[in-house]
Amino acid sequence: MPDLSNYKVFKTDYAGKELIVEIGKYAEQANGACMVRCGETAVHVSVCMSESAREGMDFFPLSVDYEEKMFAVGKIPGGFKKREGRASDKAILTSRLIDRPIRPLFPKGIFNDVVVTATALSVDPDISPEPLAMIGSSVALSVSDIPWAGPTGSVVVGMVDGKYLINPNVEERAKSAIHLNLAGTKDAILMIEAGANEVTDAEMVGAIMYGHEEIKKICAWIEEEIVPAAGKAKKEMEFYHIPEDLDAAVKAYGYDKLYAALDTFDRQERQAKQAAAEAEIVEHFSEIYPDQIREVKDSIYYIVKGIVRAKIFDGVRPDGRKLTEVRPIWCEHGILPRVHGSAVFTRGQTQALTTCTLGMLGEAQRMEGLDEEEEKRYMHQYNFPGYCTGEAKALRSPGRREIGHGALAERALVPVIPDPSVFPYAIRVVSDIYSSNGSSSMASVCGSTMALMDAGVPITAPVAGCAMGLVKDAETGKYVIMTDIQGLEDFLGDMDFKVAGTDKGITAIQMDIKIKGISEQIMLDAIAQAQEARKHILGKMLECIPTVSEELSVYAPKIVTFKINPEKIGDVVGKQGKVINKIIEQTGTKIDIEEDGTVCIACFGDVANAKRAQAIVESIAHDPEVGDMFVGVVVRILSDKFAFVEFAPGKDGAIHISKLSDKRVSKIEDVVNVGDKVKVEIIKITEKGIDLKLLEKMD
Repeated sequence: MPDLSNYKVFKTDYAGKELIVEIGKYAEQANGACMVRCGETAVHVSVCMSESAREGMDFFPLSVDYEEKMFAVGKIPGGFKKREGRASDKAILTSRLIDRPIRPLFPKGIFNDVVVTATALSVDPDISPEPLAMIGSSVALSVSDIPWAGPTGSVVVGMVDGKYLINPNVEERAKSAIHLNLAGTKDAILMIEAGANEVTDAEMVGAIMYGHEEIKKICAWIEEEIVPAAGKAKKEMEFYHIPEDLDAAVKAYGYDKLYAALDTFDRQERQAKQAAAEAEIVEHFSEIYPDQIREVKDSIYYIVKGIVRAKIFDGVRPDGRKLTEVRPIWCEHGILPRVHGSAVFTRGQTQALTTCTLGMLGEAQRMEGLDEEEEKRYMHQYNFPGYCTGEAKALRSPGRREIGHGALAERALVPVIPDPSVFPYAIRVVSDIYSSNGSSSMASVCGSTMALMDAGVPITAPVAGCAMGLVKDAETGKYVIMTDIQGLEDFLGDMDFKVAGTDKGITAIQMDIKIKGISEQIMLDAIAQAQEARKHILGKMLECIPTVSEELSVYAPKIVTFKINPEKIGDVVGKQGKVINKIIEQTGTKIDIEEDGTVCIACFGDVANAKRAQAIVESIAHDPEVGDMFVGVVVRILSDKFAFVEFAPGKDGAIHISKLSDKRVSKIEDVVNVGDKVKVEIIKITEKGIDLKLLEKMD
């Protein structure tokens, strides 16, 4: 019998549902662990920290993994091994959602490995496991002995018919104009990840503030009820820091040298001067502090950071731009002749080449996960090769950052992708970053809009995106917001706030911060500033490609869609696929049939082939009626009295010799022979078969 003396259960209201946290029953050897339940959804979260700091580490080694167990929704995993394999894109994106709000709250100078593991064990489709996993990470860290400045709370916010909802169910999510993942402390917002159907700035900010009210309740519950009853004392740890005497010496010797090196707007010149100044400073102190070169370099970093931030507060950005100014933009499209659609979007030293490929709906991405989404028709992928930053790095499979940036760009464009009934294609867009100096994900949004337009995809509106930055003084609260941040501003700043949308409204937002939250006013200012930048960028894009291409590429498939009676699918397919394969062979097309009777026929070149295949399929699916006329082929002659005509694959009828002509016919072969193409009319339908009348013999 396990020791359950420390087992405790905590309950609270969570947007009208009961939220339950269990502590002290599972994973007792972890630094902190909990089971989070809401309805029939259950997520287990654990957190562990290594005993000592990792040697030589210069960044906080936090790892977050979200596991999707297929048994949580009663599924057996696909594939040969029948077990969960590599994390799905959805799981990786959820891991990032958990990571981003908790990371800024760890103390500076901690270099111990910290691993957070969240596992979805049971999932009710109406209660998403993602916010529960995020709450679980906050609880596990809060009750653990790991130093951490939480707690945090998390919610999903929707908006249906102008009304905000917390944690909407499946039906509400389908109708919602906003899907907002939100996390924060009781005092401020830490993380925003949102997709939206062209909502206004006010609607988006309203959703954020509405969600924050629920977050405050969760934080208070964890802090006031759970931690006092189940929390461990935090470990006394010695964190890495720069000795004051060393820091003062480096600043006294190196400040003026670094300030002079940074006093140029040309990036290459600035980097060269900065590297030379840093090398001189390190060499100078190599004999004075031979065992503390790392501390010397870190001191240099903070001096550079302070100089750059001070300049920005004075309105002087590293490249000389105004705070609200977008870098120079140039674009082009249609640069790859065999590609269905292509475009290049360049803003400053950030450049994205985006391509668009069109395919049949059957080529949509199949999904295997814990939600009800089975396939994805619009696919957006993002690649970040080493050469885009001048690094000699071999190509590798996409990492979490690439998957996250691709998902953000995809979310930004989904609201403007036409419905399959209007444009019956699966669409794959790939953004390859050719040069990067900040905000490459937003360059992907812009380039992808242009590639879709170049491909002839009738998007409902063009989408552009821009990243906003922040420099905030922790003591005075003074802050400065920068439009279209570049790499150095992102690296040394406090926020990366990406906003994408159309001229009408917002379609996606993502916010990452390095400080302990931002206020409502900062959000309002950043979103308003982003709107002006977005309109400017849209104008530059539309100068390059004003309208959607009227015609698809000659290399793109031409697709015809229509519906048949689902009960006739078997007739169209035929035994062992013989009927449909014959149609494909005869017409040179590709045919997909959905369970609801939707037929997609694709061909390359002349669309007449697709129309021909459509006529054949419709003739098979059609229940013959007296008076119907068809063009068919004479397939056999029987007893000198009947000529049998196949008027649709698998369907034939008989023409009696008396119905071959208005005049007397002595012999069937005097009028038609096997293989002749003829036009016929149905004159009678009986249990024995279909009687036809010859209308004319075709050439």
